[in-house]
Amino acid sequence: MSAKLGEILVRENLITPQQLREALDYQRVNGGRLGSNLVKLGVISDDVITAVLSRQYGVPSINLDLFHIEPAIIKLISQEVALKYTVLPISRVGATLTLAMADPTNVFAMDDIKFMTELNVEPVIASEASIQMAIGKYYSGSTQIDIFDAAFSFAPEKGGLKNGNLKKNSKNGSRAVRIDERLVESDLAVSLDDFDLASHDSEEFEILEDNEEIDLATLTRASEDAPVVRLVNVLMVDSLRRGASDIHVEPYEKDFRIRFRIDGVLYDVMHPPMKLRDPLISRLKIMAKLDISEKRLPQDGRIKIKVKVDDRSRELDFRVSTLPTLFGEKVVLRLLDKDKLMLDMTKLGFEPESLEKFQRAIANPYGMVLVTGPTGSGKTNTLYSALQSLNQPETNIMTAEDPVEFNLQGINQVQMKEQIGLNFAASLRSFLRQDPNIILVGEIRDFETAEIAIKAALTGHLVLSTLHTNDAPSTISRLVNMGIEPFLVATSINLIQAQRLIRRICSECKEETHVPVEGLIEIGFSKEEAKKLKLYKGRGCETCLNTGFKGRVGLYEVMEVTDELRELIIIGASAIELRRKAIELGMITLRGSGLCKLREGITTIEEVVKETVA
Repeated sequence: MSAKLGEILVRENLITPQQLREALDYQRVNGGRLGSNLVKLGVISDDVITAVLSRQYGVPSINLDLFHIEPAIIKLISQEVALKYTVLPISRVGATLTLAMADPTNVFAMDDIKFMTELNVEPVIASEASIQMAIGKYYSGSTQIDIFDAAFSFAPEKGGLKNGNLKKNSKNGSRAVRIDERLVESDLAVSLDDFDLASHDSEEFEILEDNEEIDLATLTRASEDAPVVRLVNVLMVDSLRRGASDIHVEPYEKDFRIRFRIDGVLYDVMHPPMKLRDPLISRLKIMAKLDISEKRLPQDGRIKIKVKVDDRSRELDFRVSTLPTLFGEKVVLRLLDKDKLMLDMTKLGFEPESLEKFQRAIANPYGMVLVTGPTGSGKTNTLYSALQSLNQPETNIMTAEDPVEFNLQGINQVQMKEQIGLNFAASLRSFLRQDPNIILVGEIRDFETAEIAIKAALTGHLVLSTLHTNDAPSTISRLVNMGIEPFLVATSINLIQAQRLIRRICSECKEETHVPVEGLIEIGFSKEEAKKLKLYKGRGCETCLNTGFKGRVGLYEVMEVTDELRELIIIGASAIELRRKAIELGMITLRGSGLCKLREGITTIEEVVKETVA
């Protein structure tokens, strides 16, 4: 391999013939592989050699820094064998072992390992230095810890962290990470005073301009420094403690801001020093198994953690999205907490008559049910609740989602992958050959998806899906504008539901408030009702972090497509005419649903007015 590698590097003008001769002379005296000797002499980098070998032999290359290898996989090969051949087992799928190798042409190594493990060997290329470092890390019993692996756990108590310590779990052998409790304060800010930032030279994390070379090794090391790791740990623990749904990490020209979205509203949490910007974002990207060298394109990934709360372990997923902005990458982490997924439809906030209509529509053996609303309005929760109520052993339920947010037992869920052509339309076509009873399509975005979904609804399948429209009647116009014939829309759709989420008044500090009768009449109450109505607000307390609100509830506009509405759709009636007729037939509008929540003392006028129109 040595001579061949040298020839390739010279041929590609990556090294000169003189440099190759010097490396070969060095090799004769000191031994070792040609590639590692070229790196030692400073002629070329490990990454370049790995890329060249990957192209030459058609074997994928990997970055071992981005992998966490399970102990059971490491045990397949002894440390002596790993050192002898400079290899490392990465993963096992069935009878195939993926093996990181510095020399993918070493058939003796592959044969030996195949014989020892009785597994087929699939090689991938990694640099010699990274394999040697990984061997030291995994075989030496190193106590390096990644708190965010699903194998590890931390245990906040009801009021925060348990003495700031995380103990070693004797059952699963997971180690603990010490987190300073002083970093998590009781209000909406997190203090950075206790970070040992003085030990970090401001030059170490200088901002890279677009035309400067990115030193990945330095960036990776910086992302693993104690203050950065500790800050990320605190962010994740604190977001869970406060009930946040999203963490926003936002770089600006002279500021670095972190915000939590709690009950649909964003709150400023902290402004870390600018020198922590790149290391912190890199840390999040490494944990989500994203490419830290790619800063020009958006990326998506996931972080899975295991949390022990009240002596009960819970697995949490963070969905990670990065987006290049003018002054760096903005990172948003969406917390997917399965314990917060409300699958009981009676507790979502439906009015009784609206819930009855929705349940009647999803009980039909065929037809389409559409749920509409903006991002973050609870559409996924509603659809998952519907599927859970329909999930029976005799029913085949198939979903096409982008992304799959929660795994539901007994339901066949498919993750969309646009880059390989697996989109909603392609999935729907395949579903129809899989003998489904119920199909969920994550979103109808184009004519092709809408056409296949409607044909499925007309041929004996119940189809559930979502659209982005402002209210239920305008969904009809949207489908017609996509190119679907009005008679197909009229005959296929059973029900359309628009929804929003509004904040609940905190039950701990709820108190009566006075609102002028004129204001109540203006938002839709009758004069008689306005005079007698009692309204409430939250005073603000520790439970609700002084916001006056705790939790959210849904507003629902449920339009059942009756024969009268079908006739109007076929003749091309406008959304305004459809809305008027639906109200006449008993539809409760979003504003009407909001007024019901006010009568029940669940929310405030401001919340209702913010999300609905009269």
